[in-house]
Amino acid sequence: MRLFELLAMGGAPAGTEQDPRAGMLNMVFMVVMVVVMFYFLLFRPQQKQRKEQEQLLKSVKTGDKVLLNSGIFGIVANVKDKSLMVKIADNVKIEVLKSAVGSVVQKSAELEAAVSSQK
Repeated sequence: MRLFELLAMGGAPAGTEQDPRAGMLNMVFMVVMVVVMFYFLLFRPQQKQRKEQEQLLKSVKTGDKVLLNSGIFGIVANVKDKSLMVKIADNVKIEVLKSAVGSVVQKSAELEAAVSSQK
């Protein structure tokens, strides 16, 4: 029982006090470690994903089959600076922002090969 009480009290023996600067360095080290963890777990993957999306939007061209963020599939009919004309059905074209493109399902060359092989 006496040993448990000594452990619970926990303090350092008299005359062996810690340097207050050591506690401050410990705290600064922990803050730096948290910032580094946030960078590698949150910020860096988001930057990578944003760059991939920008590259995808730059590579979209006429004839590509795309999936819009709204869930609509369509074929790009015309590419403008900030928008796309997307054919979603026969004689139905809509104009959407480039940022609305979620992914490119098929590139135009693959789409032409698939259509010609079906004939």
